[in-house]
Amino acid sequence: MKYLTMTLCFFCFFVMSNQTSARKITLTTELQNYSGDGAYLAIYLTNAKGQYQETLWIAGQKSKYYKHLTGWARGSRMRTSEYDGLTGASVTRGKTLTVTLDLADSYIDSGFQLKIDTSVEDQRDNRNDVVVPLTTAGAGKPSAGRGYIKAFTYVL
Repeated sequence: MKYLTMTLCFFCFFVMSNQTSARKITLTTELQNYSGDGAYLAIYLTNAKGQYQETLWIAGQKSKYYKHLTGWARGSRMRTSEYDGLTGASVTRGKTLTVTLDLADSYIDSGFQLKIDTSVEDQRDNRNDVVVPLTTAGAGKPSAGRGYIKAFTYVL
């Protein structure tokens, strides 16, 4: 009986650990050489229907400007507790932001998308500056932005 109980416990642990497994992902965002101040960026995930799922990173520490990151702000409703600790300084023109974090395996190859909204003070805001499907096939392939982002790449 002890052997059966121990085997059952091990099996349950193995199944639960696989369900919550995560892997490292490195996000690299290179900005255009635009004129103006540092850019605010919101990097987040949406599901296959385009509905907001999770904030991955916010570049820019003054929360009063987050409302200009419109897709992310609308989806996340700017829940401070969700992105607390996921923020850094704004990114200046021509510079590169590299962020490495843990991401649940369930997001990969499941129809989820990585999205980046950008904004620069006294200039236009760019909802969906970058939108890429989160797939193993797309990892390492650069994508051009439609606004302040020159290139975006993720590596699994």
